[in-house]
Amino acid sequence: MRDAELDSKLAWLREPGRSELIRNGLRGIEKECLRVDEDGHLSLRPHPAVLGAALTHPYITTDYSEALLEFVTPPFANNWELLQSLCDIHCFVAQSLGDELLWPQSMPCVVQPDQDVPIAYYGESNLGRMKTIYRRGLGHRYGRAMQAIAGVHFNYSLRAEFWTEFQVHEQDQRPRRVFASHHYFRLARNYRRHAWALIYLFGTSPALCKSFPLRAGHRLETFDSSTWYLPYGTSLRMSDIGYRNKNQARLQISLNSLDDYVAGLRTAVTAPNPEYERIGVKVDGEYRQLNANVLQIENEYYAAVRPKPRASPSLRPAAGLHSGGVDYIEIRTLDLNVADPVGINQAQLRFVEALLLYCLFADSPPILEEEQKEIDARELLVAREGRREGLELPSCGRLVALQQLGLELIEGVAEIAAMLDAGNEDYREAVEQQRHAFEDPAVTPSARLIAEMSEREQGFFEFTLEVARAHRDYFRALPLERTRLENLRQLAQRSIEEAEVLENSPQADFDDFLASYLASI
Repeated sequence: MRDAELDSKLAWLREPGRSELIRNGLRGIEKECLRVDEDGHLSLRPHPAVLGAALTHPYITTDYSEALLEFVTPPFANNWELLQSLCDIHCFVAQSLGDELLWPQSMPCVVQPDQDVPIAYYGESNLGRMKTIYRRGLGHRYGRAMQAIAGVHFNYSLRAEFWTEFQVHEQDQRPRRVFASHHYFRLARNYRRHAWALIYLFGTSPALCKSFPLRAGHRLETFDSSTWYLPYGTSLRMSDIGYRNKNQARLQISLNSLDDYVAGLRTAVTAPNPEYERIGVKVDGEYRQLNANVLQIENEYYAAVRPKPRASPSLRPAAGLHSGGVDYIEIRTLDLNVADPVGINQAQLRFVEALLLYCLFADSPPILEEEQKEIDARELLVAREGRREGLELPSCGRLVALQQLGLELIEGVAEIAAMLDAGNEDYREAVEQQRHAFEDPAVTPSARLIAEMSEREQGFFEFTLEVARAHRDYFRALPLERTRLENLRQLAQRSIEEAEVLENSPQADFDDFLASYLASI
């Protein structure tokens, strides 16, 4: 059945000059990856000084672990510049790491006992201490190994010119930020409905090392003596093995409106959790976590999509959303693409962009409780069994073949791709590649990964370590433009100086600092 609302908006976009409004949306990437030693074991070394200070560097920081690097690009209006920026960062890091490697898989390398996964350290300033304590709390709550899982986050926003003309078309008189936020939440709801498709199409973590701590009843199968896997799995990262753990699965923060979302976040960061209260907050003079609430802070919410406010040093995310509305959308579903040295490629970026625009323009009713259960069940099924022949997914109160749902989605996304393709940028080709993946599960990245491991007679660890070494050689052989290299060196040095200034500045009592921050919600 055709979506009348989508058809109306597509007709408007097809008017002369209109499609240009959606062609230069801003996009950025946050890409995580582990540092490992030459033998593929998690690095226990501190964050390398040559990369700068993780607390203050704009592009190179750390996530949970001291060994879990995070590369952050600025926003760009085209994919080529975005990937070039990410590639430059990789080159700089790979050429600075000495004998260490970057682990190219979402699931971790050989992980030692939980206590041996080093928590990221940000110095002794109040801000640095708070960031470290937050991560210490994550370790207590979810286990440190789970926090070593890596992914790619894609950030996206449309330009002011689009919102100006779209608001006129919609005959909406509300303030611009209210209008844009309303439609970003429409996008976010539809993304939740369709995120399963990205788990199927781009999931690249069907296997993991047997050193990874698993709960009883994990239902994984043995690939070889050192590897667990799921024969039809697509993304263990997005399954109950990874980010869909029981604690996070209980969280349901509504995307039905900005007010609902902010209220849900505020409740989660202020409501005590008995399980976390048993951990304790400050024990024997040392903080184990920032607080014992359902979420310590907003960033602990591991959602597939997060509406984000404009960055502000003085406002927490919930307060920023409440006062300024949504500035961009953060997509958090993507595994690291093992086949690409930077972890993501042009075809993926084009498809995701076209999908997000489809989500923006398609009808997007509120997500009620029953539909949310379907969404959660759908994503888990696809993560664990997405390539199983004949797999049916819950949708609108019935079971529908995954292939049918996927091909129906492709039809809508293809119409958006055609409008993005004015510059012959291969958006339609990117969509056609994914149509083929729905028609033949054997061409999905997860299937190709398992096939290649089988052909090489290698387990997860051996295979991924070989890829890590190949990627290191690739980046070390890739020349980095002299001005870009100098710029990255200067940024590293400047970040160290800024961190030192912050640390040497007069600090308020940390207990008072933390109490003030937590009260600012």
